[in-house]
Amino acid sequence: MKTSRVSFAAALAAGTVLVLSGPASAHVGVQPGEAAKGGYATINFKVPNERDNASTTQLEVNFPVDQPLTSVMPQDVPGWTVKVETSDLDKPLTVHGKQITKAVTKVTWSGGKIEPGKFQQFPLSVGKLPENADQMVFKSIQTYDNGEVVRWIEEAKEGAAEPQNPAPVLKLTAAKGADHHDAGDKNADKNAEDTGHGHDQADAKHGSDTTARALGIAGIVIGLGGVAFGVASRRRSA
Repeated sequence: MKTSRVSFAAALAAGTVLVLSGPASAHVGVQPGEAAKGGYATINFKVPNERDNASTTQLEVNFPVDQPLTSVMPQDVPGWTVKVETSDLDKPLTVHGKQITKAVTKVTWSGGKIEPGKFQQFPLSVGKLPENADQMVFKSIQTYDNGEVVRWIEEAKEGAAEPQNPAPVLKLTAAKGADHHDAGDKNADKNAEDTGHGHDQADAKHGSDTTARALGIAGIVIGLGGVAFGVASRRRSA
């Protein structure tokens, strides 16, 4: 009876997870969902086919014009043709000492086919990511071979339910620098070795280990003595 209850509970929990995660996983999204500010990253636009009677034949990803990226390089996807479109910037940018006057505004993949029940990933190497923003929103348009067009362009609002057709969002996080504490510890260890204190520390550690082992052995001996004394006392009592 207990086994049956446990099995039923496990099945119910698994079913709940599938129900909750199913709709969210069907959206066009960007993976991984976050990248470091001011850096370069490889991201994938994951496109699931949501129809059981049509195939996806085109994906159009629009880049935010107020967050221009000067470098967008697509990776070849077998069976698909990719087109990268740029536009003039209102204000030129300086990147690696060079003045940039254009930025990518749209990337379109076409000519391939995502059949029902399948998905496709479209990789891009992008940068330099904004340093003064917390996210980038890539409004996307998915086209099916039956003429249907799904616009993934709705932006989520804080405190509100997730939109029916949410736009892919890339979260931007603070760049991770070196851990100063770890670096300090490593430098301290190196200095200790260079000045000879490292050997003293090693000797002290070795001495502590030896003392600990000696105390442990003594404790075992005392414990065995106590057991023997107890056995002898029982025999005398008998």
